[in-house]
Amino acid sequence: MTDILATARNVLTIEADGVRGLIDRLGPDFIKATEMILESQGKVITTGIGKSGIVARKIMATLNSTGTTSLFLHPVEALHGDLGMVDKNDVILALSNSGETAELLDLIPALKDGGAKIVALTGNTHSTLARVADAVLDCHVEREACPLGLAPTTSTTATLAMGDALSVVLIEKRRFNAEDFRRRHPGGHLGDRLSLKVSQVMEPMASSPTAGPNDHLTQAIKIMDKGDIGTVLIQDQGYLKGIFTDGDLRRLILSGGTVENTMVYEVMTADPFRLHPETMAADALHLMEEKLISALPIVDHEDKLLGIVHLHDLLGRGQVSFNSLTYRD
Repeated sequence: MTDILATARNVLTIEADGVRGLIDRLGPDFIKATEMILESQGKVITTGIGKSGIVARKIMATLNSTGTTSLFLHPVEALHGDLGMVDKNDVILALSNSGETAELLDLIPALKDGGAKIVALTGNTHSTLARVADAVLDCHVEREACPLGLAPTTSTTATLAMGDALSVVLIEKRRFNAEDFRRRHPGGHLGDRLSLKVSQVMEPMASSPTAGPNDHLTQAIKIMDKGDIGTVLIQDQGYLKGIFTDGDLRRLILSGGTVENTMVYEVMTADPFRLHPETMAADALHLMEEKLISALPIVDHEDKLLGIVHLHDLLGRGQVSFNSLTYRD
């Protein structure tokens, strides 16, 4: 059994090294490819043969779900009529590890004659495909994880990762938000949650961690630890007065303060961001993303506390890692 695990670990190490190797090769052409897509009045069309075609389909799906209209074009079918889906304003993501795939190269002249821009995702920056492309994304890997060096493994992983990098940059540049994502995923679990109101996913007051502004900080820390969300609501007679987070605690310690000599009101964030129960979960998630916070108090129109909503409540428990997000004002 040891040899099985050793082989598996070796594969993952090789593929991880392949992806890491892409980082230093990002440069002007990646910026150019991004700008071509952002400035385009058309769509992104991905294309490739074999395993590259499968990766191209996945990149296409990711682009579509995150705000960039995309289609997959099979190179052979394109030469038999499907070329009609391509417009002069389109940007083509052409995938070929060797950069010498015959079926793909046969298609390129027709695409360029039609006015489309070509972005090559290839492991060979000196290839025919790279020479004719408007921008080249270098997806070269030192070796495949396949012991024969034949089956596309590391190379397809690296190309997929490069496609993800491009997709995420486009998400940020287009200011694509959680509500946009929800509209594109109306049938998914995440889409279902984000279409609910905050009142339907929040933790009610009965199970929300709370403390008073005049409580000793050690008491608030115990409550925070028990609540396990890194946040304590600070209330006085049921009304919101502030919020205390693990980030506030870290800042106290880093500033040289001591827990033993501190009251909650001295370190809490007063007048925090808050939501009303009728707020849509998608809007709550957008606010968390924008303000880099992980939990929000829920209040009525008189500022009386009704509960708290956490990032996990919006995305679903076990669907997101909670690590460094802290409340910021």
